[in-house]
Amino acid sequence: MRRVAIIGAGMTKFGERWEQGFRELVVEAGVRALTDAGVSGDRIGAGYIGTMASGSLVGQEHVGGLIADYMGLTPIPITRVEGACASGSLALRQGFVDVASGMHDIVVVGGAEKMTDLGVSAVSDILGGAGDQEWELFLGATFPGIYALMARRHMNDFGTTEEMLASVSVKNHSNGAKNKYAQFPREVTMEQVLASKMIADPLKVLDCSPITDGAAGLVLAPLDMAESFTKKPVEIIASAQASDSLALHSRKTLTGLRAAQVAAEKAYEMAGATPKDIDFAEVHDCFTIAEIMAIEDLGFFPKGQGGPASLEGRTKMGGEIPVNTSGGLKACGHPVGATGIKQAAEVTWQLRGDAGERQVKDAHIGLSHNVGGSGATAVVHIFRNQ
Repeated sequence: MRRVAIIGAGMTKFGERWEQGFRELVVEAGVRALTDAGVSGDRIGAGYIGTMASGSLVGQEHVGGLIADYMGLTPIPITRVEGACASGSLALRQGFVDVASGMHDIVVVGGAEKMTDLGVSAVSDILGGAGDQEWELFLGATFPGIYALMARRHMNDFGTTEEMLASVSVKNHSNGAKNKYAQFPREVTMEQVLASKMIADPLKVLDCSPITDGAAGLVLAPLDMAESFTKKPVEIIASAQASDSLALHSRKTLTGLRAAQVAAEKAYEMAGATPKDIDFAEVHDCFTIAEIMAIEDLGFFPKGQGGPASLEGRTKMGGEIPVNTSGGLKACGHPVGATGIKQAAEVTWQLRGDAGERQVKDAHIGLSHNVGGSGATAVVHIFRNQ
């Protein structure tokens, strides 16, 4: 199996992008990634695009053909990949496998979602399809409600508090305020989070990631070819995926995601690394409780200690393990199909030393953690600079 590197990264600004449609967002991010890599379209062997619900959100199926057309990449094969909110990371994983296998040398991977053209109620129903539609959504269990159940159980079992949840939002907004691509590049206070509107007890509006438009792209190549394109290639040293039951009622626990734990174990084994080797991480903070569970599932902190660690500032910039330097899903935004690629782009910029004000000092190994739905799919990648 060949070693694989990221040689280019690009993304759009996340937010309510009324002036651009789905295809324009993908083209913008794709062109930026190809330009960053210094690669022309005729060098591309294949592509993978992650999107969860383009058919429902903007009426566009057959996304692979659309992107090949509008990116000027015909006749190369472009394949759509779907795994709910983990669609982007699954596209990256497919691109990684493609290059590692030797099938193609240069591969583009991307993720995109255009979510704000519909009302909040309609979008919520569409996103509910990432869970068990028959046993959860049909009975009124929205995703805020599902994660609120997780939060309440975590509070019951480990003494996690609303202040601990709020500290995640405060930290991620502080990071997002330094990110030009972020949907909400502004800070919030603990008091503002705690006083914000209740969505599903104990989760308030500032505990929840927003509805977002956006796209992100990466260019992959064999590591031994990478330096002919860039002086700062970033190697993907692990790619792992795992699954769990779709419905929450079938899980063995509500205080962690087994799929994330298994994917992390596989990724660490593939990379020959441990949690202590990770210098920073981008994790799936669709809700503040999700980040707390993630840093436990990934082995950064013991089960039940994610909340205190967050409140104590151990995941801040300059802390023990900086988490969500991009601002995370909470502040940077969550166009569901694009999130996994955005996470990898942020890790790439950090490992290149190109993250500006939010640069992690002496960053050598980074990790991304992307979750589909409430945890039926989880993907973990580990990256290293050269």
